[in-house]
Amino acid sequence: MKRIFVLYTGGTIGMRQTPNGLTPDTALVETALTPFGRHARFHWHVCQPLIDSSALSPAHWIEWLQILEHALPRCDGILLLHGTDTLAYTANLLALAFDNQHKPVVLTGSQQPYSQTGSDAPHNLHTAVSTLLRPDVHETLIAFNGQLFPAVGSSKCSTETAAGFHNPHFGSWQPGRSAVSLGPLPRQFDPNICVGHHWLVPGCNSAMTAHSLSHFPQQAAVLHSYGHGNAPADEALLAAVRRFTREHLLLNISQVPHGRADSSYAQSSPLTAAGALAGGRCNTETATVLMMLAAANRWQPADLLQALDRLGLR
Repeated sequence: MKRIFVLYTGGTIGMRQTPNGLTPDTALVETALTPFGRHARFHWHVCQPLIDSSALSPAHWIEWLQILEHALPRCDGILLLHGTDTLAYTANLLALAFDNQHKPVVLTGSQQPYSQTGSDAPHNLHTAVSTLLRPDVHETLIAFNGQLFPAVGSSKCSTETAAGFHNPHFGSWQPGRSAVSLGPLPRQFDPNICVGHHWLVPGCNSAMTAHSLSHFPQQAAVLHSYGHGNAPADEALLAAVRRFTREHLLLNISQVPHGRADSSYAQSSPLTAAGALAGGRCNTETATVLMMLAAANRWQPADLLQALDRLGLR
């Protein structure tokens, strides 16, 4: 019988209704995994306090990494119950910064509380536990709406339906798919690293981005540009990128969910010349964790590009 370590962090899946709205609750522990007791032994760790995942911070991440590292030698797999708002960020953290020793790590949550009639939670839990019992899963996956998604490249895509997640580039997980790895690159996690995110929109946003890059403390940055990584040839923006990239890494990714930042268009050339690195298929969640690791471990530009290659993002 497999031993499954359950890290319950909070989220809608275990919430109850109060006069002020839904709030995290511990009652889930008594009922949620009872139907699977014949197939696995579950050891629960209930975080205190449980959080709405919109309150997630890197301080939670470092705490959870320490809990999981301690639990890993005594379990055959990890189930992480998490709010959906930031679940994909945490999935990327575990895929990239946690050494799972080839044991399965599965994250799930739900769009409605477990106790609510018609909730999607039982289905998601069934998918997650069934995955943890499989002999051919050795990586970090998201289990949602009857599907499995590799952590890298996944995003929350809906608050309105049970199909809450997708992975535009890599699709659903398939048996036999090779697990991604950063290989020999150092991946120590530092919760104090700040990664600035800068979205381009038509108008005065170029000036705002230039100002933020120049004045806001950040150890790495992600530029969310148009289409194939294109941006205005705005001299103030380009000058700010040049100054920033003298000491820090800046990753240029596409705002398009199924997009790729590369050098297809001449419009992106000035940005590349200024020192921005094309992030290929990298999405927001993967870019956030990747750049935190890059800054914490003092990766060079070549290291970041190597990481993108190893993850299948270029």
